[in-house]
Amino acid sequence: MPLTALRRLRPARRHVLRGSVAGLVVVGLLLWWLLPLEDEAPSGQVTFSTGAPTGVYEKYGNLLKTAMARDLPRVDVRLDGSEGSWDNVRRVATGKADFTIAAADAVAKYQLEGRPGAEQLRACARLYDDYMQLVVPRSSKIRSVADLRGKRVAVGGSASGVRLIANRILLAADLDPQKDIVPVGLGIDTMPTALQAGQIDAFFWSGGLTTQHVRTLSEQFPIRLVELGSLIDELHAQGGSSRYYRAATMPADAYPHAQHGKAVNTLAVANLLVTTERIDPEMAEAVTRTVIDSRDHIGARVHAAQLVDLRTAIYTDPLTLDEGARRYYRSVKP
Repeated sequence: MPLTALRRLRPARRHVLRGSVAGLVVVGLLLWWLLPLEDEAPSGQVTFSTGAPTGVYEKYGNLLKTAMARDLPRVDVRLDGSEGSWDNVRRVATGKADFTIAAADAVAKYQLEGRPGAEQLRACARLYDDYMQLVVPRSSKIRSVADLRGKRVAVGGSASGVRLIANRILLAADLDPQKDIVPVGLGIDTMPTALQAGQIDAFFWSGGLTTQHVRTLSEQFPIRLVELGSLIDELHAQGGSSRYYRAATMPADAYPHAQHGKAVNTLAVANLLVTTERIDPEMAEAVTRTVIDSRDHIGARVHAAQLVDLRTAIYTDPLTLDEGARRYYRSVKP
């Protein structure tokens, strides 16, 4: 080939080469932007404090662990059982657990009493409401809380949210929780059996609807749910964290065998996904994302979880929204 022809080709080749390099750079930048880098995904171990054996908190924790294994494969999730809300708040606040579910009244009480680590508590989401349930045999003469006087009543474990609410409800009905009833410290795993066997006259339970133990009991043994909603003013008059209770209606189809098509007026309190400011914001953001994204999957097994709503999840009073959770909500804001 003539020298003059070669000279004409060289600039063209350099132009093609520059174009190819520029194209590769653009592709690389697009991949970097579109594909998450593996080292950005959170890693390590987190402990999730759940609840009483076979209770709603425990079931939710087990299902969330499965969802996190899918979404966060580099995070090792450890589940620890507990007595319930009060125990859960204490564990997270004192560093014995990283995440938990707890009722808003238990969280507020822990804060108001200035318990260890209270100032470090944060929330990732408002989840679903717990409904207070007072269960008695259908043949029982107990028609109101006042009728519990002198009765054997299961009120939950000493560090449970059930015990906290039950004591306040009893006080609202002018009953001393220690003197006017015979308090029995059972959990939801043993309450139904004890009621059916006649070992107790009634039990209090605070949980999402529906609670499988109560539903199963209603299908095996005739029970009735006692109205509680009329005590809301007396509860609010107690002040402090009692303001987090609200009057609510238990739908007629919550426990069909017990309600026979009738709704029941009761009390409800919000559940929060709780952590502390010690948690890495990236971890909190990732856990919050999994909780919201897995709502339908978990809700298929834990009915109450179907009520987790992105629009209301940020309302975590009395806790400040965690910074990592805040990042998540900003990322999905329309």
